[in-house]
Amino acid sequence: MHAERLACYLRGGRPAGGVRDHPGCRDGRPPERSAPVRLPGALYFALESRTWGGGVAFYDPAQPGRTPARAYLLTTGQFSDIAAQERGDGPGADLDLAAVLRTGRDHLGPGRYGTLVCTGTLDGVPVLTFTAPWRLAEAELNPPRVAYLRTLAAGLADAHGWSRRRAAAYLSSRPGAAGHWTAVGLLAELDELGELGEQPDG
Repeated sequence: MHAERLACYLRGGRPAGGVRDHPGCRDGRPPERSAPVRLPGALYFALESRTWGGGVAFYDPAQPGRTPARAYLLTTGQFSDIAAQERGDGPGADLDLAAVLRTGRDHLGPGRYGTLVCTGTLDGVPVLTFTAPWRLAEAELNPPRVAYLRTLAAGLADAHGWSRRRAAAYLSSRPGAAGHWTAVGLLAELDELGELGEQPDG
């Protein structure tokens, strides 16, 4: 959700607090536009992040609830290259999106981000994302580290105008984070996000 984080996928580079560089996309131009969205399903944390350490955010569209997200208007090539970077591959080949656009779901392979999902359309454009092939009930949950949560909280402020308090309550309640992070404890770690222009706490 955070525009600066997306820029590392597009232009290449290392996100603040991360330990891994991204090669970037073949087309590093910024998206033409973006919009806050709420996707059907739930966010959870599992496995181990190669960039941040700790749990990685995954999305299960079959779960009840709505997940705050951000839709970026990207080219097929940009979307393909971002997905490739998350799978640990280098950019360079466009994905065949015919199946996911036809059925709403397509499996690229067994990897952690090897499943494409189409959640609907926005202004006539398909809303696509990628996630794990397994469901939440099958996931190896793992709590995320603070640097990752700071980036997610910054994205929630950036895209949805959420306060630090609201972001802390939401992120600490997600499976994988719940029981390890509390809303109060995470809020204390998010203090430096106050300069991002989010709405006041309340």
